[in-house]
Amino acid sequence: MFPYGQEQINQAIENQIHCKNKKQFGKPIAWSTEDHGDYYIFKCFVDVQEKENKNFSRVDGLLGLDLNVDHMAWSNINSKGQLIKSGVFSFDLEGKSSGQTTKIIENKAVVLVDLAAKLNKPIALEKLDTTKSKVSHAYGNKKANKAMSLFAYNKMISAIKNRAEKMGVAVFEVNPAYTSQIGKVKYMKRLGISIHQASYVIARRAMGYKEKLPPVLHSLLPEKITGLHHWVQWKWVSSCLFDVRKHAFYQIELFAGNRVDSMNQVFSQGALTELEEKSLLKVKSRKNIA
Repeated sequence: MFPYGQEQINQAIENQIHCKNKKQFGKPIAWSTEDHGDYYIFKCFVDVQEKENKNFSRVDGLLGLDLNVDHMAWSNINSKGQLIKSGVFSFDLEGKSSGQTTKIIENKAVVLVDLAAKLNKPIALEKLDTTKSKVSHAYGNKKANKAMSLFAYNKMISAIKNRAEKMGVAVFEVNPAYTSQIGKVKYMKRLGISIHQASYVIARRAMGYKEKLPPVLHSLLPEKITGLHHWVQWKWVSSCLFDVRKHAFYQIELFAGNRVDSMNQVFSQGALTELEEKSLLKVKSRKNIA
């Protein structure tokens, strides 16, 4: 028995039992058990017809969600990609049983999806990301840490999709590449939003907007990647700024129009530590390279 979706499984089984021509009209039903060491995941796969009144319209924008093992962040944007409002729902899953974890996550999922339904907007979230960025919360030893984090992350996506299906809210999934870094570098200071607000970038990506580098950063790119895809460029910028403390980005200056000679000059005076300044001095502008 599943905590949600059981009625759809029962209906699928009932339909299959009474289907007289299973070869032509029958629908497959499948179960699977996944052994993750510290826990098991049981799944049932059935063909579910989408609701006719599901809201796919992005004409008024959408609600972007950023999921992590200790918070769910959201950003409400309009059709032009502009931020209307944002927020963060924090929670603590450390030491919780799988049942308690499920309950906490499902409660947050209900609040977020109901918010999207109230705003009459679809939801955007990242495609399943099992990289270190999503499973780095402290839950004891590394094996237990990863297992718990993956369990929670899968639960979040599942709970949101199930609630969205029930409420007739469409869910769009986007590539997770560099959403956190772009949000931190490009928008955190500019919009005065939380360091958790990758949800804004996720929402904009689902609307089809590209996140090009500000000219100040573009002038610092190595010549060989100046014409490559903007994700390649963001990868380089992220690697350069990897050791800079998150809160220093509240003092980054990307849109003042001033010419810079090195990466450390994009930060306000006093924003960086001595070690950070020394690290960034090696990133010189192409204009100054003979």
